[in-house]
Parts: sequence; structure tokens; C-alpha cells
Amino acid sequence: MAGMSQVSGPKSFEISKHMVFEAYRRVKANKGAAGVDGESIEQFEVDLKGNLYKLWNRMSSGCYFPPPVRMVEIDKPGGRGVRILGVPTVADRIAQTVTAMYLEPDVEKIFHPDSFGYRPGRGALDAVGRCRERCWRTDWVIDLDIKGFFDNLDHDLVLKAVAHHTDQRWILLYVQRWLAAPLQRRDGSLVARDRGSPQGSAISPLLANLFMHYAFDAWMAREHPTIGFERYCDDVVVHCRSEAEAHQVQEAIAVRLAACGGLQLHPEKTRIVYCKDGTRRGSYEHTSFTFLGYGFRVRKVRTKTGKYFFSFNPAISDEAAKRIRAQIRSWRLHRRSGSTLADLAREINVAVRGWINYYGRFYRSALVASLNRINDYLVRWIVQKYKRYRRRWMRARDALGRAAKLHPRLFAHWQFVKP
Repeated sequence: MAGMSQVSGPKSFEISKHMVFEAYRRVKANKGAAGVDGESIEQFEVDLKGNLYKLWNRMSSGCYFPPPVRMVEIDKPGGRGVRILGVPTVADRIAQTVTAMYLEPDVEKIFHPDSFGYRPGRGALDAVGRCRERCWRTDWVIDLDIKGFFDNLDHDLVLKAVAHHTDQRWILLYVQRWLAAPLQRRDGSLVARDRGSPQGSAISPLLANLFMHYAFDAWMAREHPTIGFERYCDDVVVHCRSEAEAHQVQEAIAVRLAACGGLQLHPEKTRIVYCKDGTRRGSYEHTSFTFLGYGFRVRKVRTKTGKYFFSFNPAISDEAAKRIRAQIRSWRLHRRSGSTLADLAREINVAVRGWINYYGRFYRSALVASLNRINDYLVRWIVQKYKRYRRRWMRARDALGRAAKLHPRLFAHWQFVKP
């Protein structure tokens, strides 16, 4: 590669310079914050060729040692504590991505077809769609929540799984170093780790998938081959034919996870749910659950012939809708009287399209109420911007409607939520 062609002697490990450059491109595309060194991607690029060569040289020589990972605490929704994220440095993210690119082809081919998280050609919506189909066919669901999954991964078991799928010593060497790399608090103090893999690192999703393949997926296929499930990393839904079977399988899963490094099911968040609908009319404590931002429960569905029936279906969850409304509120569109409609559209359309593409896949009508908030704020924007519409809310809404007819594609949500 141009700029990485410095002459060097024989290396302990064969690592392609092309892979290092490709890993950099992926890290750049994913953006991300600076690590403990405070270096952004833009700053790393000031001496891109030199930095990439230095990283390649150290990795190839076996002398790359990852720096501490910056600890970031994110508040969980509803005030349920904090989630610990780890932010590696830019160079460390590139090194992790290189390793993941070498390891992934070896492990991807053995992964279970019902594992959807962080895998090429698969995504969360595929998992939601498969879950919906199985909920129609089976009456009961185990909504699994593994307590502190990323914080409690057993390092020895992770390394054992990695060693089973690669004969390249450098991969095992660096995975071991990343697992042991300490977290660095805001005050600079270090937190040593003997278990866990921080969320936010480039290698963690692959390691988590590999761990769960042996701890859960392969075990389920072996011990409960007739029971379907969907897993997105540590988010799991299991489908059962009866309540008794659900209790039995949940107990078996709890024993299995405990044997895999002492993992535990969260006693409050793990629930057995009855898939109640128009034909399944039993009365049970739990008749809904949330999976990957979608709330599954009985909903009124209209057929192509215009008839209605009640079906167990996913739609945007209440929590996800609340987050969208909070985001819309934070834009303060009604205060932006110095901007044009086109300016506002350019600023928000990327986010809105993302919501529509994800939460609009299933039961799109449930998303309408949240997106209508944008129209409400745009009406307020008209009232604030133009004196002739002061205190004339209906006329302002009519004006927004006319704008939507003239420019129906101006705002992403106008394609199915008209003012």
C-alpha cells in the first residue's frame, strides 16, 4: 500500500497491510469518539500513513499492547442505573477490526441460523420478522435477559472458543490482551478486569457471538432441537408450545448459563409471556414483551379485504416511541425562525428516515403518532416565523399542508404522515 511500504525485516506474524488499511476505512465509516489519548479520527489522519504503518509493524511483531479503554457511563432508560461502555483509541479500534476481519470468516460459517446480531447479511429486522412468525405458531415466549452479560463474560471460555477456530497465534494473543485491558475512568484511575468485554469495542460483538454460540445456540440445538429462538447478541427470545414447557426450558437455560462462567438470568426482566390474540384468549400475567425496540402484543389488524381481526404483532415499543418524541422535542424546530423549511428538512431527514426504515417495517401506523409531532412543531414554526399566522393555528396548519402538496418529498415523514 502507498505510504505503508517502508522496508522492514521479517515479522513474527503475517498480517496484511491491505487488511490494516481496510480496517481503518471501516473504523472511519463507523465514526466514533476519541479514546483515552483524546485523538479523533481526523487527528489520526494527519499522519495516516505513518500511524497505519506503525500499527501494522507492532501487530506483525507481536509487540502491540492495547492502551486502557475509556469508560463511559450511559444512563439506562427509566432511571434503571447505568450501562458501562468502553471507547478504545482510534488505533486500537483499527487493530481490533483487523483481528475481527481475520477471525470472522472462520467462525461465521458455524454460527446458528437464528443468531442475527452483528453478522453480515443479517440484522435486527430479520430477527423481529422471524420472531413475529414464530409467535403466530407457538403460544408461549421466554423473554430472556442475561444479567450484565458483557460485564461477566468468562475470559477463559472466550479464549477457548477463539483457540478452537484459529491456528493464528497472534489472534489469540491480542484477544487475550484486549480482554485484560483496563478501563480508565474520567479521573484517570484504572479499573482492572478479570472478566467481561466492554461494549463499544470493535472485537466485542464477535467475541460475544462466539461465546453465545457455544453457551446457548449450539446447546439449544443439541438439547432442545424442536424449540425455536431468535438471538441478537445477548437479547434472546425462545418460543415454547405450552406454559409448562416454557418453565422447564427457562430453568434449563438458567442452569446452562450458570455453568458457562456463572452467567445469570435477570430475575425481574426475564419473563414467560403468553401470545394472546383473537383466538388465544387465555388470561395470564404477561401478554406482551419488547424485542429489539419492537413491542409484541395483541393488535388490531386490517386484512386486504377490509376486515379486521386481532393478531399478536410487533410495532414500535412505547420506550422507543418515547425516545423519538424526546429527540424531536430536543430539535426545538419551532424556535428556528431564521431557517427555511428546506433547512429544517436537511437537518432532520437523516434521523427521520432511519426511524421510518427501522420502526416502519412492521405495523407502521404505530409510528404515525410520534412522527406527527414533527408536523406539530412545524406548525408552531410557521406561527413564530410569519406574523400573519400569529394565533391562527388552523391557517398555519393549512399552509403546512399546502407546502406538503407542493413539495411532498421535502420532509422524509411526509410520504406517509401528511400535515
